[in-house]
Amino acid sequence: MDERYVIVDADTGLKLTEEQLDERSAVAIVQLRRRGVRTGDTVLICLPVGPDLLVATDAVIAAGGVAYPVPADLPAATLRERVRASRARVLISDVPHAVRAAEESWVRIVLGVADLGVPRRGDTPGEGDAGRGQGAGRA
Repeated sequence: MDERYVIVDADTGLKLTEEQLDERSAVAIVQLRRRGVRTGDTVLICLPVGPDLLVATDAVIAAGGVAYPVPADLPAATLRERVRASRARVLISDVPHAVRAAEESWVRIVLGVADLGVPRRGDTPGEGDAGRGQGAGRA
Protein backbone atom coordinates (compact mmCIF):
# COMPACT_ATOMS: atom_id res chain seq x y z
CA MET A 1 0.00 0.00 0.00
CA ASP A 2 1.32 3.43 -0.90
CA GLU A 3 2.02 5.87 1.90
CA ARG A 4 -0.29 8.84 1.72
CA TYR A 5 1.10 12.07 3.10
CA VAL A 6 -1.28 14.41 4.87
CA ILE A 7 1.24 17.23 5.23
CA VAL A 8 4.74 18.15 4.13
CA ASP A 9 6.53 20.79 6.19
CA ALA A 10 7.54 23.49 3.71
CA ASP A 11 10.48 24.59 5.88
CA THR A 12 12.02 21.21 6.61
CA GLY A 13 10.57 18.94 3.93
CA LEU A 14 9.56 16.44 6.61
CA LYS A 15 6.40 14.47 5.86
CA LEU A 16 3.57 13.05 7.94
CA THR A 17 1.56 10.07 6.70
CA GLU A 18 -2.06 9.28 7.55
CA GLU A 19 -0.87 6.46 9.79
CA GLN A 20 1.58 8.74 11.63
CA LEU A 21 -1.12 11.38 12.08
CA ASP A 22 -3.48 8.79 13.58
CA GLU A 23 -0.78 7.42 15.90
CA ARG A 24 0.37 10.84 17.11
CA SER A 25 -3.17 12.10 17.54
CA ALA A 26 -4.12 9.05 19.62
CA VAL A 27 -1.21 9.69 21.99
CA ALA A 28 -2.04 13.41 22.19
CA ILE A 29 -5.74 12.72 22.92
CA VAL A 30 -4.77 10.68 25.98
CA GLN A 31 -2.50 13.49 27.23
CA LEU A 32 -5.17 16.15 26.67
CA ARG A 33 -7.72 14.13 28.63
CA ARG A 34 -5.19 13.47 31.41
CA ARG A 35 -4.63 17.21 31.64
CA GLY A 36 -8.35 17.82 32.03
CA VAL A 37 -9.59 18.70 28.53
CA ARG A 38 -13.27 17.80 28.35
CA THR A 39 -15.99 17.92 25.73
CA GLY A 40 -16.73 21.51 24.79
CA ASP A 41 -13.53 23.01 26.23
CA THR A 42 -11.95 25.68 24.06
CA VAL A 43 -8.28 24.91 23.43
CA LEU A 44 -6.06 27.60 21.94
CA ILE A 45 -3.46 26.25 19.54
CA CYS A 46 -0.61 28.59 18.68
CA LEU A 47 1.94 26.68 16.62
CA PRO A 48 3.66 27.29 13.30
CA VAL A 49 1.92 25.73 10.30
CA GLY A 50 3.18 22.18 9.99
CA PRO A 51 2.74 18.65 11.32
CA ASP A 52 2.60 19.67 15.00
CA LEU A 53 -0.30 22.04 14.31
CA LEU A 54 -2.16 19.34 12.41
CA VAL A 55 -1.66 16.74 15.15
CA ALA A 56 -2.68 19.16 17.92
CA THR A 57 -5.82 20.28 16.07
CA ASP A 58 -6.83 16.72 15.25
CA ALA A 59 -6.31 15.62 18.86
CA VAL A 60 -8.28 18.51 20.36
CA ILE A 61 -11.25 17.84 18.09
CA ALA A 62 -11.11 14.08 18.72
CA ALA A 63 -10.98 14.72 22.49
CA GLY A 64 -14.22 16.69 22.14
CA GLY A 65 -12.61 20.10 22.53
CA VAL A 66 -13.06 23.14 20.36
CA ALA A 67 -9.84 23.94 18.50
CA TYR A 68 -9.13 27.68 18.42
CA PRO A 69 -6.09 28.17 16.19
CA VAL A 70 -4.14 31.40 16.55
CA PRO A 71 -1.35 32.23 14.07
CA ALA A 72 2.05 31.83 15.72
CA ASP A 73 3.48 34.80 13.83
CA LEU A 74 1.07 37.40 15.23
CA PRO A 75 2.61 40.41 16.99
CA ALA A 76 2.73 39.88 20.76
CA ALA A 77 0.06 42.52 21.52
CA THR A 78 -2.41 41.07 19.00
CA LEU A 79 -1.76 37.55 20.25
CA ARG A 80 -2.33 38.69 23.83
CA GLU A 81 -5.71 40.20 22.82
CA ARG A 82 -6.79 37.01 21.03
CA VAL A 83 -5.78 34.80 23.94
CA ARG A 84 -7.76 36.94 26.39
CA ALA A 85 -10.79 37.20 24.09
CA SER A 86 -10.95 33.42 23.61
CA ARG A 87 -11.64 32.78 27.32
CA ALA A 88 -9.93 29.42 26.78
CA ARG A 89 -8.42 27.67 29.77
CA VAL A 90 -6.01 25.48 27.76
CA LEU A 91 -3.20 26.54 25.40
CA ILE A 92 -0.99 24.34 23.24
CA SER A 93 2.07 26.32 22.19
CA ASP A 94 5.84 26.41 22.15
CA VAL A 95 5.80 30.09 21.11
CA PRO A 96 7.26 32.15 23.99
CA HIS A 97 5.04 35.22 23.56
CA ALA A 98 1.94 32.99 23.44
CA VAL A 99 2.94 31.34 26.70
CA ARG A 100 3.50 34.80 28.27
CA ALA A 101 0.10 35.96 26.98
CA ALA A 102 -1.53 32.97 28.67
CA GLU A 103 -0.28 34.19 32.04
CA GLU A 104 -2.57 37.23 31.72
CA SER A 105 -5.69 35.31 30.67
CA TRP A 106 -8.18 32.58 31.57
CA VAL A 107 -5.66 29.93 30.50
CA ARG A 108 -4.79 27.58 33.36
CA ILE A 109 -3.16 24.74 31.44
CA VAL A 110 -0.26 25.39 29.07
CA LEU A 111 1.07 22.48 27.04
CA GLY A 112 3.97 22.39 24.65
CA VAL A 113 4.06 19.93 21.77
CA ALA A 114 6.36 17.68 23.83
CA ASP A 115 3.75 17.59 26.62
CA LEU A 116 1.31 15.92 24.22
CA GLY A 117 3.58 12.87 24.11
CA VAL A 118 3.99 13.21 20.36
CA PRO A 119 7.16 11.46 19.18
CA ARG A 120 9.83 13.96 18.24
CA ARG A 121 11.97 13.85 15.13
CA GLY A 122 14.47 11.05 15.44
CA ASP A 123 12.54 9.16 18.14
CA THR A 124 11.59 6.45 15.66
CA PRO A 125 14.13 5.68 12.94
CA GLY A 126 12.92 6.42 9.44
CA GLU A 127 9.93 8.51 10.45
CA GLY A 128 9.49 12.02 9.13
CA ASP A 129 8.19 13.99 12.09
CA ALA A 130 8.69 17.72 11.99
CA GLY A 131 8.37 18.11 15.73
CA ARG A 132 10.22 20.83 17.53
CA GLY A 133 9.84 22.57 20.80
CA GLN A 134 9.89 22.02 24.48
CA GLY A 135 7.12 21.65 26.98
CA ALA A 136 5.86 24.97 28.31
CA GLY A 137 4.12 23.32 31.24
CA ARG A 138 1.98 25.34 33.58
CA ALA A 139 -0.27 22.31 33.95
